[in-house]
Amino acid sequence: MKEQVLQTIAEYSMLKPKDSIIVGVSGGPDSITLLDLLVSLRQEWELQLYVCHINHGIRQEAKHDEEYVKAYCQKNGISCYVKHIQVAEIAKQKKISTETAGREERYAFFEEIAEKVGANHIATAHTANDNAETILMNLLRGTGISGLKGIEPIRDGRYIRPLITCTRKQIEAYCAEKNLQPCIDQTNFENIYTRNKIRNELLPMLEQEFNPNIITGLNRLGDLVQEEEAYWEKQLAQIYAELVQEETKEKIALDWKAFQKLEPLVQSKMLRYTVQKLCGTTRKTRKSTYPRYS
Repeated sequence: MKEQVLQTIAEYSMLKPKDSIIVGVSGGPDSITLLDLLVSLRQEWELQLYVCHINHGIRQEAKHDEEYVKAYCQKNGISCYVKHIQVAEIAKQKKISTETAGREERYAFFEEIAEKVGANHIATAHTANDNAETILMNLLRGTGISGLKGIEPIRDGRYIRPLITCTRKQIEAYCAEKNLQPCIDQTNFENIYTRNKIRNELLPMLEQEFNPNIITGLNRLGDLVQEEEAYWEKQLAQIYAELVQEETKEKIALDWKAFQKLEPLVQSKMLRYTVQKLCGTTRKTRKSTYPRYS
């Protein structure tokens, strides 16, 4: 498995010697495997590792998970940063799901510590299973093509997912082999969230009844869509450069006559590209006021 992770790191140019890395660690099998693998590379690659752990204030076992992560870090000489939050209260205040609130808090914490210690990468423990679940979840929600690319191995040149080609079965085997004894979040088995239902019910059913290699198949689909998206990104950047007449923080003006000559598919993609460029996102947000584009 280590060789597989090294191959993923090399394929996507995730790391280089002497890099400084924030590692998001919950204490579960995925994140502790990621951390253990990075520790095994630390001396040879002269890596600087920093662990971030968030206690979400939901489960009684959360304190045990926190102590487990801190003990692993102390044993291996790694700086460990811990933050306590009440994610349910945050979700209620922001009128968002606890999943979304937790994710926002985690990534904000990662960024905070990365700035504090001067880390140039943030590593998260997303796996091939997570990627398959994400693709299915997006598909069920009625996504466009972009939603089928799943979880990118590397994002913004900063967020890296070294375990993205590894399955959950491989990770469980690694933990047993290394006697890591990770923490198990029992809420992962409660089918009250869409992702849990996909993980615990839909994917096992698809594996058993339709395709035993469904995880591999969905990940292959994600790879193909990512390749296509990368191609379109280059094409759209070129078309945008030809169309743009004015670009400020508040407004982007495109050549309307030239825009009308584009194929409808290209027009649609160009609008999304322009909105993304201007607003940083194409997602709707509550009570948001978007800058103008014309």
